Amino acid sequence: MALVALLVTLAFAAVLGVLFSRSTDALAHAGWGFLTGSTWDPVAGAYGAWPFVFGTLFTSFLALLLALPIGIAVALFLTELSPRWLATPLGVLIELLAGVPSLVFGMWGVFYLAPLLRKPVEPWLAKHVAPIFHFLGGLLMPLPLLGPTLGVWLDVLFTGPKIGLGFLLAGVVLAIMIVPTIVAISRDALLAVPRLEREAAHALGATRWEVARNALRSAKTGVFAAGTLGLGRALGETIAVTLVIGNVAVALPKLFSPGQTLASTIPAQLPEASEPVFVSALIALGLVLFALTLLVNLGARLVIERPWRKRA
Repeated sequence: MALVALLVTLAFAAVLGVLFSRSTDALAHAGWGFLTGSTWDPVAGAYGAWPFVFGTLFTSFLALLLALPIGIAVALFLTELSPRWLATPLGVLIELLAGVPSLVFGMWGVFYLAPLLRKPVEPWLAKHVAPIFHFLGGLLMPLPLLGPTLGVWLDVLFTGPKIGLGFLLAGVVLAIMIVPTIVAISRDALLAVPRLEREAAHALGATRWEVARNALRSAKTGVFAAGTLGLGRALGETIAVTLVIGNVAVALPKLFSPGQTLASTIPAQLPEASEPVFVSALIALGLVLFALTLLVNLGARLVIERPWRKRA
């Protein structure tokens, strides 16, 4: 067993070592500008990965914002409200959704969701929701430090060509893909809440919603872990995002505009990479994605375990 654990650790170190060794040429060529630069032009030798980093974070957190409330609501329904004859087959169907290949989700998004977003959804959002964010952007503009940057971004967030493909479609597709993960882990966390807690709450006269709310409070650590795992999958999703995001590098992502992420850029440009520095830059994107996912998981672990908390 110790040998197996050591092999897993060696595999992790091998992946990290290969990514780092193969990306040194690009990192030496661009320096810190590789992370902070906003221009990606292999022909001119400019490799700035910030648009891809921001696009990855933007689509992932948009997906989590959409999927987390739905996943928690479904988990609560399956554990607290649904009859057993419905909860079991419905739970199996939701778990089967996690086994659908990402390519299928991407094709479904291109041929079905993109026309749906292009015609009724995006024009409606631009007309009714954009003024709210325009007002919020105006409130942030006078603030120091990041206030002007956030204000400008919120002001233009709901702009861009309404063609269906873009960050909004990528976020919706990713949300559908991570919902089964959030539901499965949240449901297990809710089922782990002792039955006596529910019975005691009912005995004290609590309503079904109050009982479900107390169960959710007791299972908050598991629900947080579900959101973290869903975010981790959204960060690294490749094929589905490549099909629906439009693959256009933009310095300031807008909700309706096409864009790129770290994961979608690598397969889209790797067949065209002929120069050693270009190949090294794409591998460096994989290294950045690896580090970003690792930081998310380590941060979630620290929040869950809270080692700084005083033990009784």
